[in-house]
Amino acid sequence: MLVQNTEASSSQHRGTRSSLRGALSRIISPALPLAFLLALGACSTPSGPAQPSGPGYYTIQKGDTLSSIARKFKRSNSEIIAWNKLSDPNDIKVDQALRIAPDGARASGNPVASRTARPRNDDSDDAAAAAGEQKDALDWTWPAAGQSSRGTGQGRKGIDIAGQLGQPVMAAAAGKVTYAGSGIRGYGNLVIIKHSSTMLSVYAHNKTIMVKEGQMVSKGQAIAEMGKSDSNTVKLYFEIRRQGKAVDPTRYLPSR
Repeated sequence: MLVQNTEASSSQHRGTRSSLRGALSRIISPALPLAFLLALGACSTPSGPAQPSGPGYYTIQKGDTLSSIARKFKRSNSEIIAWNKLSDPNDIKVDQALRIAPDGARASGNPVASRTARPRNDDSDDAAAAAGEQKDALDWTWPAAGQSSRGTGQGRKGIDIAGQLGQPVMAAAAGKVTYAGSGIRGYGNLVIIKHSSTMLSVYAHNKTIMVKEGQMVSKGQAIAEMGKSDSNTVKLYFEIRRQGKAVDPTRYLPSR
């Protein structure tokens, strides 16, 4: 079933988009200390009245990240961002109260409803990713057919692949979908796949997203349709990231 992210819906979210750098820093290693993640990019300290508490809130603890909190409470990153009106996913700190349920929602005994709740400790995803890492030796394939060129735009280190509207965009390697949405400024309908504890791939400007956050995908599986959301031309912008930093994708992709 197609996820409801289209080029039309992408434009509706541009006012509240976060940075790709911030989102990736939360995905690459949820176990990293919060202080280290904050050092990856600019962050601001929330100001205002006393921190809210009670049902629907969780107090951030040392070592928490946006992705780890979302996973523990069975929420998506985009839900946490939206409920807390976060312009930057890095804009969180220890002892900050974070909304982890919709406004007014009570979970009737579910630990998700209390700021003092003890969330489930589930590190199975990270353990599985680390076990299959083998020094970043992943089996890669090209994510789309078409002429490739160096990505354009400030700070972009990936590649653009030109193609036709609606043509398949495929997972470049097996992994888990950690982001599927349109909340990252300048990337349109975006998919991010985590392949190991250190490796990610990024697929931007899609017309339609065909996968959901948390879904496991295989190498070559269709994950989206090529489009031009947040782009002037139909193309796929593709990145491979190691330890959160973009690397040259052609070093990993097979010759063609």
